[in-house]
Amino acid sequence: MSDRFSSHAPSLSGPASSGFAVAPNDDTDLAETTRALFIGTGGMLTVTMASGGTLTFDAVADSALLPLRVSRIHQTGTTAGNIIGLV
Repeated sequence: MSDRFSSHAPSLSGPASSGFAVAPNDDTDLAETTRALFIGTGGMLTVTMASGGTLTFDAVADSALLPLRVSRIHQTGTTAGNIIGLV
């Protein structure tokens, strides 16, 4: 398959090129800091941002795409599900 953008350097403003399923955990950081999150099933979402601060987002909608750089998704305070970390 041809990729006409293979010679371009990835940037934070460009699209994600990879992703991984996220299991919320209060004690463990993600394997990689995200560039965005896809939330399959909406609800509350508690995250540690790349800067180190912790935030809780209320009423995240189903199928939401959130442009957040996070290092952890907390189990406590998170009711959202089917979360994909995009990088």
